[in-house]
Amino acid sequence: MNDLDLNTLLGPEDDEGSGRRGGRGAGRRGRRRRRRRNRGGFVAPLLAFFVLAGIIGGGGYYGYLWLSDALVPDDYTGQGSGEVIIEIKSGQSASEVATELERQGVVASARAFTNAIANAGMSDKLQPGEYKMAKKMSAAAAVQRLGSDNRLLAKVTIKEGLRLSDTLSTLAKETGKPVKEFTAAAKSTKDLDLPSYAKGRLEGYAFPATYEFQPKTTPKQMLTAMVDRFNQTAEQMDIEGGAKALGRTPHEIVVIASIVQAEAGRQEDMAKIARVIYNRLELNPPMKLQMDSTVMYALKKYRTTATFAETKIKHPYNTYANLGLPPGAITNPGDHAIEAALNPAKGTWRYFVATDPKSNVTRFATTEAEFNELLAEFKRNGG
Repeated sequence: MNDLDLNTLLGPEDDEGSGRRGGRGAGRRGRRRRRRRNRGGFVAPLLAFFVLAGIIGGGGYYGYLWLSDALVPDDYTGQGSGEVIIEIKSGQSASEVATELERQGVVASARAFTNAIANAGMSDKLQPGEYKMAKKMSAAAAVQRLGSDNRLLAKVTIKEGLRLSDTLSTLAKETGKPVKEFTAAAKSTKDLDLPSYAKGRLEGYAFPATYEFQPKTTPKQMLTAMVDRFNQTAEQMDIEGGAKALGRTPHEIVVIASIVQAEAGRQEDMAKIARVIYNRLELNPPMKLQMDSTVMYALKKYRTTATFAETKIKHPYNTYANLGLPPGAITNPGDHAIEAALNPAKGTWRYFVATDPKSNVTRFATTEAEFNELLAEFKRNGG
């Protein structure tokens, strides 16, 4: 605003002349002009303050929006859809897993996942394995899905007393892998961590139990896990010390346990059957074991009794024809059968007969006459 405009608004101002004409009227007019000027001087800074506050406030609001967007990572909602298989490798960190999840479209951002897993207290609890995920999951849902209970696993139960060939078939069926791969792995026994006393034989050392295998576990790794389980059991039961106390080798204990497993219909009969085997082996001269289970193994058959003709076959596992134990196990025995082989019951029995095939009741005899009576009972019960 120029001087003319200001004078027009505030009125004429006569400096010295007015002073000379003086008087109270002139003084009052001067004071009014000063008050008007003072009011104008107060309003202008106040207006400037409000304008500046508005600018700062608007900038702060939009700055807050920008900062919020920067601090809160992108995230999906819900459980997502579709299917993605995610593998967590041994030693992978949560941030590495987060990057892979974002790359495969499971979560919207790696940072959303790392925040969610930290909030859940699971950053150091991820288990290696494969997991079935979905596309576009919320980070929280992805964390939940990666719990160890959700790993993709093949659960396989190997029963006590299965022969190795049947064990391999069961593994192939339950895991969906070709049986020929298991057969090939079973032949490469030097890679399976067998104990030295196994003499390179896997039969008897693929311990029966329930196993959980990941989809990428190889047949060799599965068989190694089963041998490892045997080694753990052998250490717990002290097979080597127990065998030495009985005057046997650890391998012979496994062979005896495998026969006990095949012959016993009930767990409570196992220690007595083991005693019959020891009594026959320790006779002087020794008595042939004459176990039908060993003949069936040689013939690759599954009956409980052998015919007279079958007992005449020439085979190292035919204990009707050969003295002593067969060269190897005929089944994969469980811990009860191994325990029985290490701790046979006390008794003089030399014979046993499953007199009632339906109930699996086994009766024991010391003399041949008693044995013949048990055979007659067996026949009367349809044996």
